[in-house]
Amino acid sequence: MDSDDYPTPKQEIERYESHDNDVEDPRYQEFVSPLVELVQKHFGPGHLGLDFGSGTGPVITKMLQELHYSINLFDPFFDNHPEVLELNYDYIVSCEVIEHFHNPYSEFKKLRSMLKPGGALFLKTDLYSDDLDFHSWYYKGDGTHVFFYHPKTFEWIKEEFNFTSLEIDDRHISLFL
Repeated sequence: MDSDDYPTPKQEIERYESHDNDVEDPRYQEFVSPLVELVQKHFGPGHLGLDFGSGTGPVITKMLQELHYSINLFDPFFDNHPEVLELNYDYIVSCEVIEHFHNPYSEFKKLRSMLKPGGALFLKTDLYSDDLDFHSWYYKGDGTHVFFYHPKTFEWIKEEFNFTSLEIDDRHISLFL
């Protein structure tokens, strides 16, 4: 999206507050469960994580805390505690957030800088592919979605930010150090 068309913070908050992100909702838990499973597959409760862009209903944090994981929250609108961005993490989880980045390069640079050696970034977003009709693609209809990613974009991110490996499984992206 052209930066002149980016939503204002007020418009973003209104849009995010319109989501029904109830942490007790089994459908919402099912939606994020692949990310929770990725964390469990690669890290244990003794590792420190960050739920980056946790939103109005931090269900990933809730589910991991119920499994005795240590995880901090950060959301620029709903959990704005910049001090957690000064820590280093074993993993960072970001569900349906990166498409909202107004400056993806600086955001990925910051996320990468917060990861400990051996760390991982677990993401969820809808990927654009060459076989999609962009004009009818539902994902672009959300005015707060200002940047879209192609699988090749993640190859570039992997190389640019010195991740050692990349895994893409449908909407789930894992970048490892």
